[in-house]
Amino acid sequence: MSPPATPQTEGNGSLPPGPGRAPAGTGSQVESSSFIKLAMRNMVRKGRQSLLHFGLTALGLTAFLVLIAWLGRPNLPQ
Repeated sequence: MSPPATPQTEGNGSLPPGPGRAPAGTGSQVESSSFIKLAMRNMVRKGRQSLLHFGLTALGLTAFLVLIAWLGRPNLPQ
């Protein structure tokens, strides 16, 4: 596994201000990459594996819901 990518910097060596980041003059620097951005980057890089896991999860959840519905079905007199 490779370490997370470092953010790009401008010519002056500081990060440009943006959402979730304070301007360079304030002294407080917030991490620029959020967990969602990192997850999206990994999903693009490992697309086939992500789609396979998503499909298996969807299939498993559907099977679980059908099983619960079948076990909880009402017994109607015939």
